[in-house]
Amino acid sequence: MDGPLKNLLVVDLTRVLVGPYCTMILSDLGARVIKIEAPEIGDDSRKFGPFIEEYSAYFMSLNRGKESIALNLKKEEDKKIFDKILSKADILVENFKPGTLEKWGYGWEDVSKKYPKLIYASASGFGQTGPLKELPAYDMVVQGMGGLMSVTGQPNSEPTRVGTSIGDITAGLFTAIGINAALYDRQKTGKGMYIDVSMLDCQIAILENAIARYLAKNEIPKPMGSRHPSIAPFEAFKTKDSYIIIAAGNDRLFEKLCELLGISEIHKDPKFFNNSSRAQNMDKLKEILEKKLLNRNTKEWVKDMEKEKIPCGPIFNIKEAVENPQVYARNMIVKAFHKKIGDFKLAGNPIKMSNYKDEKTRGDIPDLDEHREKILKEFT
Repeated sequence: MDGPLKNLLVVDLTRVLVGPYCTMILSDLGARVIKIEAPEIGDDSRKFGPFIEEYSAYFMSLNRGKESIALNLKKEEDKKIFDKILSKADILVENFKPGTLEKWGYGWEDVSKKYPKLIYASASGFGQTGPLKELPAYDMVVQGMGGLMSVTGQPNSEPTRVGTSIGDITAGLFTAIGINAALYDRQKTGKGMYIDVSMLDCQIAILENAIARYLAKNEIPKPMGSRHPSIAPFEAFKTKDSYIIIAAGNDRLFEKLCELLGISEIHKDPKFFNNSSRAQNMDKLKEILEKKLLNRNTKEWVKDMEKEKIPCGPIFNIKEAVENPQVYARNMIVKAFHKKIGDFKLAGNPIKMSNYKDEKTRGDIPDLDEHREKILKEFT
């Protein structure tokens, strides 16, 4: 891929989701990524479904455009190969349990002495410091411990996981952000640096309104379904055939919504006059709005609200979301090639840059150890 990170070499010692998501972003931005995998086994996610024939669609969606070589970093012969690759690298990304790479001689202290310009990024469950640093963590563990599950779901519902692996994905995103900041710093200082990203830290970082409420008001937020805790109307409403999302985030938008629904007098009511009063009367407001919204289908309401520029939308399933013309217009469904199964569709890169073309294809999907001969020829 062409992009702002072209000619940078990333050594990818990651597996499953946090690290591969980070290095996928770097690859989409133009970096060359060499994925170091365990011999015979490879990335654990090669065994995760869903499968196309015997190949993991999960793995393919995260590792397009990378090169694969299998190395056992406990063996001297493989360590020599790894050292030669690392000597040419700009970035190392790893998501082992803290202390693992130190045992093999590849901790930050050892590596930085040999390669002072190397940017070394570690993504782990709890980070490199603190009482929990040595414990393993999966996405749902940090969703729970990070407070996210406590504000997700319907009121009084059982604990509810966010429907995507946001614990892993946010850590992958923050790691990519840290790496790009470190690249800029290296331009100024000529030195690499160590980046320590914790999945739990990342969950705390994205709590926004919930953490603000607790730290400012000592309130402990609870699940509110689709509602926003301090903006109204800002939730899902029933229509004749399904639901509609309405996010009238200011007083003028609420006035326009009332006019469209034929209840202009409502926005003058003291209970609904401004956002603060509406937020205190959400149940009554929902009852009034739904009484009108139940008269027509979601599609009809969306069409009329879009004309008035009232933020709204249907609730799509994954098929409908993926097939949305807006998603295709933004090139968010792209394809990569696998030598056994052919073209494979996957999610595109949401970062659009004026100086680089957002290609409709991504680099090929690697089989385990597929690029061994090429890499050995180049680096040894």
